[in-house]
Amino acid sequence: MTLHTSPEPRLPALNKAAILRQHELFRELDQDSLDQIAAYAKAREVRSGATIFSKGDPGFCLFAVVRGKVLVTTSSSEGKSAVLNQFEKGDIFGEIALLDGMARTGDATALTDCCLLALERRDFLPLLEKRPQIAIKLLAILSGRLRRTTEQVEELMFMDLRGRLAKTLLRLTDGAPGHSAELSQSELSQRVGMSREMINRQLQIWSREGVIALARRRLTVLRPEALAEAASR
Repeated sequence: MTLHTSPEPRLPALNKAAILRQHELFRELDQDSLDQIAAYAKAREVRSGATIFSKGDPGFCLFAVVRGKVLVTTSSSEGKSAVLNQFEKGDIFGEIALLDGMARTGDATALTDCCLLALERRDFLPLLEKRPQIAIKLLAILSGRLRRTTEQVEELMFMDLRGRLAKTLLRLTDGAPGHSAELSQSELSQRVGMSREMINRQLQIWSREGVIALARRRLTVLRPEALAEAASR
């Protein structure tokens, strides 16, 4: 399958080298090397809700987020889905399949209108051979994501719904009073791994207790200390 995006947009102000340098993977490269990579990178505009790649697609490129938000999920044969990660401006994603040349391990969807930079495997792998420091940084990024995946598995195995939901809300709002997250209860259900009905029931309890405030597709944390207490049990 091919990348589900529109052709490279005309963005005269888009400085690809400057955008790539914002990420730790490319930050310490000399300007000539960075310019060479930037020359290979292709800009793509993706509409909100569009599929960037699907599970099982060939992994032919890595993506850097210039603008917007991208959600990566996985699904079962029964149609159940779970959130693996969310990426925003300055993040990269799609590096696993890029490195091993195998199929994509999840589905990537644009949460908002996005602008992405795509760097193909044939252009990226020679860079790793010449620049071992980039390979080391990439390993660090992958290790961080593996730690997060391990944490998610532990939450599913050892924490009840209340604790998992509280921890997810704290993560989405940075644990700060008055901070909000915009997502539906169905999307929250995917992140927590429980039914929408169970999620709604607990949210209504916290809303009545003044822990959170609910509006259409918006959830605001009022008492993060109460959520932190629930997440610690």
